[in-house]
Amino acid sequence: MPDNKKIKVLFRHRSMEMGGVEKVVLSMLNHLDRQKFDLTVCLNMNQGELRNEIPSHVRKVYLTEGKEDLSKNAVIKKLQLAKRRLKLKRSETNPKISDKILQETYDVEIAPTYSVFAPVLNSGNRNSKKIGWFHSDITVPKFKPLIPAILKQIPQFDYFIFGSQQTKDILVKTYPDLKLPENQVILNAIPIDEIRQKAEAFKPDFPDKPVFASVARLHTRKGFHKLMDAHARLIKEGFDHHVVVIGDGEERENLKKQAEKLSVTGSFEFLGSLINPYPYVKNADYYILPSESEGWPLIIADTLILQKPIIATNVGGVPEMIIHEENGYLINYETDEMYEAMKLFITNRELVSDIKENLKDIDRQFDNQKIFNAVEDIITKLSKK
Repeated sequence: MPDNKKIKVLFRHRSMEMGGVEKVVLSMLNHLDRQKFDLTVCLNMNQGELRNEIPSHVRKVYLTEGKEDLSKNAVIKKLQLAKRRLKLKRSETNPKISDKILQETYDVEIAPTYSVFAPVLNSGNRNSKKIGWFHSDITVPKFKPLIPAILKQIPQFDYFIFGSQQTKDILVKTYPDLKLPENQVILNAIPIDEIRQKAEAFKPDFPDKPVFASVARLHTRKGFHKLMDAHARLIKEGFDHHVVVIGDGEERENLKKQAEKLSVTGSFEFLGSLINPYPYVKNADYYILPSESEGWPLIIADTLILQKPIIATNVGGVPEMIIHEENGYLINYETDEMYEAMKLFITNRELVSDIKENLKDIDRQFDNQKIFNAVEDIITKLSKK
C-alpha cells in the first residue's frame, strides 16, 4: 500500500443504543487519525440515542431503518418489523446484502463486540484483515448458547483485542486449548474533558437526602432487583435515602412492579435512557453499580473522573479501576453486601471523605492517547501484511 494512501477501515455494529460498546466505537471514530484512516461504520439498524453522534467525517451506512423511523400505525409497524427481521437474518449468511449497500472494499474490518463477529468474518471482502473486540465475561450464563459459535469465530480473526485483562484471563482459564490470534489488552478511552463539560449542563432537582445514582440498561444481570431489595430494607430501618436509575431495557416493567410491591416507588426512581446522564452522576452523593457481571464498564471510569464515591460489585474489569476503600468500595453480588455498603456510605462520613480525597488525582489513571496510538498501530500493521 502506498504511504500516502489512506487506510480504509470498516466498523460493523448492531445499532447505537446507549451503552459502553457504543461509546467505545464513538471514541475510536472521533480520535483515530483522519489523515491516516478513511473510516466507515455500518450499522445493522440505524437505531438508538447515539445514532446521530457519529462524527461528520465518518461515512455511515445501515442495513435497515431504526425503530425511530418505523410507522406509528401498529399494523404497518408489525409488518415493517417482520420485514426487518427477515433482512437482518438473511444478511448474517449473505454478505452480498451489506456489500451492495457499502459498495466499497476495506483494508481492515472491525467487530467491536461478539454480536457482529459473524458479519465481519463472513464479509464478501476476503482480502481485508479482520479485528475482533471482546468486552465480556465468557462465563456469564447468557453466553452459554453463544459459546460454541464464539469459540469457533475467535481463531478466525487476524487480530483480537480484549477490553480488560480480566476478560482475557477468564477466557484463557476457561478454554485453555483455544487458539487465540495475535492479541492485546486495550482499555477503553475516557473523554475526560467532555464528561466534565456535560456534567455541568444542568443541576437535577434531587431530594434533600443522600442520593445514589446508577446508569445501566435494565437487564437482569445488572442487579437492580437486588439493589432495590437492599434499598427497601434500609428505608424500613430508617436510613432515609433516594436511588435514581438511568437506563431502559427489558426489565423495566418487572422492576416497576417490584417497586410497587416493596412500596418504594417514590424513593427508587427510574429516569429512562438519557443521552447525558452525567449531571445526575455528578450531583448525586454516591454511585452504585450492582451488576452480576461486567467487562470494563465505562461508566465506572466516567464516575471516577467526576470524583464520585463508588460502590461496585467486584466483577469483570471493575477491580482494575477501583482499589477497595481507597478510590471506591468493592462488594460481592449479594443483596446483604449492597445493604451494608450503602449503610456504610450513608453513616461513615470519614470513609467517604477519604475516598473523595483520593479521587482528586484520578486523571493520572487514564491515558487516552496511549489507547488510540495502540489501536492505530494495530490497524496500520495489519493493513501492510
